[in-house]
Amino acid sequence: MEHIGTADWIWLIPVLPLLGAAINGFFGTRLQRRFGEKAVHAVAILMPSLSFFITLGYFIRLMGLPEAERQLLCHLFDWIHIDTFTVPLAFWFDTLSAVMALMVTLVGTLIHIYSTAYMHKDTSYWRFFSFMNLFMFAMLTLVLGDNFLLMFIGWEGVGLCSYLLIAFWYQDIDKAQAGMKAFITNRIGDFGFIVGIFALMWALGGGWSDSGFTLVNPGQLTVVFREVQQYVGSLEGATIFGMSVATFACLCFFWGATAKSAQIPLYVWLPDAMAGPTPVSALIHAATMVTAGVYMVARLNFLFAMSATAMTAVALVGALTALFAATIGLFQNDIKKVLAYSTVSQLGYMFLGVGVGAYWAGIFHLLTHAFFKACLFLGSGSVIHAMHHAYHKAHNHDDDPQDMRNMGGLGRHMPTTRWTYLAACVAIAGFPFMSGFFSKDEILWKAFSNANTLVPGWILWAIGATGAVLTAFYMFRSYYMTFSGTFRGGAETERHLHESPKAITVVLSILGVLSIVGGVMGLPHLWHLPNWLEHWLAPVFHGSQALVKWGEFTHSTEWTLMLVSVLVAVTGFLFARMLYRDNRSEIPARMLKRFPAIHRVLYHKYYVDELYDATAIAGSVGLAKVSDWFDKYIIDGIVNLTGYFARFISWLHGLSDIYLVDGLVNGLAHASGAIGRWLRGWQTGRIQTYLYGVLGGGLVLILIRFILFD
Repeated sequence: MEHIGTADWIWLIPVLPLLGAAINGFFGTRLQRRFGEKAVHAVAILMPSLSFFITLGYFIRLMGLPEAERQLLCHLFDWIHIDTFTVPLAFWFDTLSAVMALMVTLVGTLIHIYSTAYMHKDTSYWRFFSFMNLFMFAMLTLVLGDNFLLMFIGWEGVGLCSYLLIAFWYQDIDKAQAGMKAFITNRIGDFGFIVGIFALMWALGGGWSDSGFTLVNPGQLTVVFREVQQYVGSLEGATIFGMSVATFACLCFFWGATAKSAQIPLYVWLPDAMAGPTPVSALIHAATMVTAGVYMVARLNFLFAMSATAMTAVALVGALTALFAATIGLFQNDIKKVLAYSTVSQLGYMFLGVGVGAYWAGIFHLLTHAFFKACLFLGSGSVIHAMHHAYHKAHNHDDDPQDMRNMGGLGRHMPTTRWTYLAACVAIAGFPFMSGFFSKDEILWKAFSNANTLVPGWILWAIGATGAVLTAFYMFRSYYMTFSGTFRGGAETERHLHESPKAITVVLSILGVLSIVGGVMGLPHLWHLPNWLEHWLAPVFHGSQALVKWGEFTHSTEWTLMLVSVLVAVTGFLFARMLYRDNRSEIPARMLKRFPAIHRVLYHKYYVDELYDATAIAGSVGLAKVSDWFDKYIIDGIVNLTGYFARFISWLHGLSDIYLVDGLVNGLAHASGAIGRWLRGWQTGRIQTYLYGVLGGGLVLILIRFILFD
């Protein structure tokens, strides 16, 4: 029987940020008005930082346990209890959730610190930090929940917070629409997640019979991850809609992941999400929320490994997304849009890793990506902050502070931002010994050598390698267009450019260092160096080890592919350097003139948004209009006709009531009155009259006697 340790205080890790959200949410305006912004961000920073230190403490405790016992449970109470079906409110702290929680709390705290300078003097300062803390609660619930339903609470929570933060400046219609787009797209994916949960519960607990659903194995009806893993062997041979239960459930879960983690075809919300404040982009759309789908697939590795079809779908969609988004990033001019499509592309590499069965490699790239992409987004925020300030001072309200064509030469004015941005570019491009090199190269090698997907590994590798060339190119293009050459925004604007405040530069420096050294977590086996992360995560992925297969290749093949990866990164860098180093080369302009159609298609993102507008959105709007017409003229028509008929019946009923019922009653009353008046003539009160009446009546009776009986 497996040994599970207890940890009574793990619940504080997600609850402390929730407390911070509540304090600023309910009392933020009063705190800001009375004590200033410091009181607001002190609470907002304190809570996730405390969560970080608690996570670090339990992380150290795990490290001190034997490998097989590195799992802690914090059971608070039974949340749902129906007969034998029980869903606990419990948090699970194993090696996978530990590294995820450590990354979320560390990067989240740094971004909160950064935000104090970026959001300075915003009228809704308190509301921003309340939403940021609420997001931290939801994300930590997602990664620490020990069952599907608790994970789903966090899953929905991060979607809600994403909407709130993207549309933070909701007075701007474009930002409000971007938030709504993110919310609706995520809801589409969430439906798949729910169906996957129900399918898994149905398959584990019972099945359909002539009388309906029957609980064949009530003891196996569970949503707790470790219990599902224990019973998952019983799914062999079970089918839904002609496919295995494992395949159906995994495809449904991956459907949810494509929305949350911005993969084809539900990636369209993430680039528009850049409308939110830059710290939001760094926290939600680079380091945490968008990685939820990758984490979910890794957590369910024992289930995905049972289905070659599901693994192929994950790997192929990931590879195609990596290449597809990279091509779009080539010609974007908005610095945040470049990073947005870069995020979509890098998430594709993570899914490529977990899709081929290299679950630890996918998580490895998730961690390194959190460092260098957060650094890149925050670096772009530093640039935008400086540009916006300079434009304001120069009374320039026309030019876009996010357009790289208005930048150039910022390295002289913002040295810290420049060097940290460069460090992150080198890391994401996959230069040797940088963090991205180790994680991305491991994914490409595993994609090449895998024997788990229905698509040959060399095809997946080729797609990934092509995307890597483009990654290096568009990232260094953004670096050179922003920081090198001469400033293109005008002399008056340049005079007001300066480095960002310490709260920004210190955070950038920390993330820049992590972007460089983060790769030491997973050094290649080929180098005969210790791979700490793979060893650390091994207990979590032990259940799928026997199902995941790898091809046999020589070390020379691996060395060759590693060399190709280096050449890929260098090639992309050299092309970007040649074309954009001093921002004076005429080659890019000539290429655009020579291939306008290609540029137009890529710049407009393959017109996917327009395609959705013309099909799904136009169809939905058309259906809404048809439904409105049907409701107005058919449903309301039937209701109104029924009303008219009821009024007619009521009118007839009124007539019958007035002239028949009331007439009969009134007629009886009048007859009674007439009889009464006639009889009243007999009541004179005179004795003589009464005697005459008695005498007359007697005579009548005598006459009747003689007539009838004579």
